[in-house]
Amino acid sequence: MADSLSLPVPATARVRERAETIPWYVWCSVAAVTSAMIGGHWDISWHRSIGRDTFWTPAHIAIYLCGVLAGVSCGYMILATTFGKLPDLAAASVRIWGFRGPLGAFIASWGGIAMLTSAPLDDWWHSAYGLDVKILSPPHVLLIMGVLAIETGTLILILGYMNRASGALQKRLNVLFLYIGGMMIVLLLVMIMELTNRVVMHSGGFYKVVALTVPAVMAAVARASNVRWATAICAAVYTAFLCGLVWVLPLFPAEPKLGPVYQQVTHFIPPHFPLLLIVPAIALDLLWERTRNWNAWLLAVLSGVVFYVVFLAAQWPFADFLMSPASRNWFFGTHYLDYATHPSSNAARHVFYPLEKSLGEFWKQMAYGLVFAMLTMRIGIAWGNWMRTIRR
Repeated sequence: MADSLSLPVPATARVRERAETIPWYVWCSVAAVTSAMIGGHWDISWHRSIGRDTFWTPAHIAIYLCGVLAGVSCGYMILATTFGKLPDLAAASVRIWGFRGPLGAFIASWGGIAMLTSAPLDDWWHSAYGLDVKILSPPHVLLIMGVLAIETGTLILILGYMNRASGALQKRLNVLFLYIGGMMIVLLLVMIMELTNRVVMHSGGFYKVVALTVPAVMAAVARASNVRWATAICAAVYTAFLCGLVWVLPLFPAEPKLGPVYQQVTHFIPPHFPLLLIVPAIALDLLWERTRNWNAWLLAVLSGVVFYVVFLAAQWPFADFLMSPASRNWFFGTHYLDYATHPSSNAARHVFYPLEKSLGEFWKQMAYGLVFAMLTMRIGIAWGNWMRTIRR
């Protein structure tokens, strides 16, 4: 028995073992995305709890670690494929500017470069223009575009392997694919965080901006993965990630370093409780199970209506609950207010702020939201159909 255990593994078995293993550079890209999402929310919490601090905060380091991980791992893939160190990828690669590598590696590498470029730009921006609390400042937009490119590149990188794989390996890659899809929803909702506060959840503008961002990712990921509950899994990843932050961040102490201080803060302020995207996600999965072969435009119109109506039916009454005393606890976290929240603000008083000044304007924005939901669904369906063809 001992002699048999010491026998060398045949070369064909070693090749098969490598083929059934997810490569380390794919895991690096997944880790990069996770690091950016944790660091991004941590950094926002840092600003809400402590204020503008040194550039070298742990939250900033976590964010830019994403660019380093993605840049190094995907850069290695490109160089190794170009110079023949990864012969297995040579046939499943594209050629750009004389270099060869998987398409996803090129996209993620650009994202890493964009992220690292935004770092000194962000530091200079604050030095030149002072403090800012805007998520969509020019350096932050470049940073977010870099993270979005890394997430997109990672999706395509995983798809290249997934569409060539079969059996257990394909299932494991599908799990990673749906996880990155959920992280993409997290990122897009960070971009519109200032427009989706609970105080505006009874305004048409709130539903319009959600319809502009979320449906495309849901449709694309579900279409490309071909898993029955793909949309619900992505929404569950987003929900679990945000809930984890709501429950964990307040466990760590923090106090403001800047003024004026309107609220007493003794711990990190977490993000808002996640939107109820899980409800329309389940409805869409049930719909798409029966309509997958429909005409794309007809499917997009029906899917947009289902998403919009179900989300509205779930989020509108839930917004009432979020304004009530029953939600001011560790689970829902609506009693957490950042130090700069004025006592007379709608958030501090737990009352809605109407973005629209008339009933007519409200219904106009709601109508825009319904149309945007249909259009972004159509974009997502086209994007998902394209991703299903990716092999390299």
